[in-house]
Amino acid sequence: MSAQVQKWLDHIRTLAVDIGPRGPTTEGEHLGAQYCATVLRQLGLAPQVEGFTSARSIFQPHLLTAAALLLAFAVYPLAGRATAALAALISLIALVSDLLELSFSDNPLRRIVAKGPSQNVVATIAPAAEHRQDLVLIGHIDTQRTPIVFSTPRWVAAYKAFTTVAFVLFAAQTVLYLLGTLTGWPWIWPLTGLSAAGALLLMAMCIQADRTPFTAGANDNASAVGLVLTLAETLRSAPLQHTRVWLACTGCEEVQHYGAIDFFRRHRAALKQPTTIAFEMLGCAGPSWLTKEGIIVPFHADPGLVNLVEEIAAQHPELDAYPGQLSGGNTEMADALRLGIPAITLSGQTRDGGLPHWHQVGDTFDKMNPEVLERAYAFTWAFISALDARAGA
Repeated sequence: MSAQVQKWLDHIRTLAVDIGPRGPTTEGEHLGAQYCATVLRQLGLAPQVEGFTSARSIFQPHLLTAAALLLAFAVYPLAGRATAALAALISLIALVSDLLELSFSDNPLRRIVAKGPSQNVVATIAPAAEHRQDLVLIGHIDTQRTPIVFSTPRWVAAYKAFTTVAFVLFAAQTVLYLLGTLTGWPWIWPLTGLSAAGALLLMAMCIQADRTPFTAGANDNASAVGLVLTLAETLRSAPLQHTRVWLACTGCEEVQHYGAIDFFRRHRAALKQPTTIAFEMLGCAGPSWLTKEGIIVPFHADPGLVNLVEEIAAQHPELDAYPGQLSGGNTEMADALRLGIPAITLSGQTRDGGLPHWHQVGDTFDKMNPEVLERAYAFTWAFISALDARAGA
């Protein structure tokens, strides 16, 4: 085992075993951030701990959306076209708010969900020669709850199918209620009983999820944070030639990326010709890279970065790297892409699209595979080196 992978494993062990579950805005997440800051400080860097306020749950906004849609269903038949119009308005606000939430944008739901304090840990490493570009290496500290919809591959498949069906039903309810406001057709309200049933199922899913424990998160996402810290040590002793590296260990990714949003809000103006590499779940499978991700709203990796990572994979067949797509979830790649920053995610997705131990109680340190980590580290370093060489060309 290489020295880098041994250090990587040590970081994962500290986060997933010594600290343990690190739910968004919890003491565990705070301790994880303290550990990251300590490691970076010991390397001679000057990490900044940047506080922000975040939602505590990713499920609460969708619970509120479902409740609003049920309210609209109840209101619709009460007083003819007047309550039909009110139901249409409620449905439209709920649907648009949920779409904005899924695209990481501000919306009314964010005004009323429970919130708490969180933090990012950020440091930079200057290049050895002329500063021509910036590279953001980002991984999240926090871990998710362990709902039944993530407990087995079949449940995950059902969850992904349900989110699509539910969105179609909710959109149909909105359109039908707008139509009912204009026409008064009597068949509209009974038909939207299907949407009401979908809203009830969504509410049950969200309530069950928020009552489950947080995972220890060895793979998701101590493996990513551990890689950021390991690369920090390598880059500290051997900085890139033309690339300033930003090391971002973020909080509250699991509640729609509040940490990454705060990081880019603070630092976007200071970034020079930036590129972002997000890290996700690298300890059990891969290495792979994501070409596309999203829940309803799709995000596509930067084509230039995809071309470059394909070249690296072709040059190093021994690393067995391959592309993938993520449905039913997002990575911090999306936050950079929304701001026009070229971005890609290096992940540990399996070839058939599986995410080992994703949001499960079994996401523990003993699942880490040193052979996978060796290949992931080599692939990541080759990619980073190629990015720097391109800047020097």
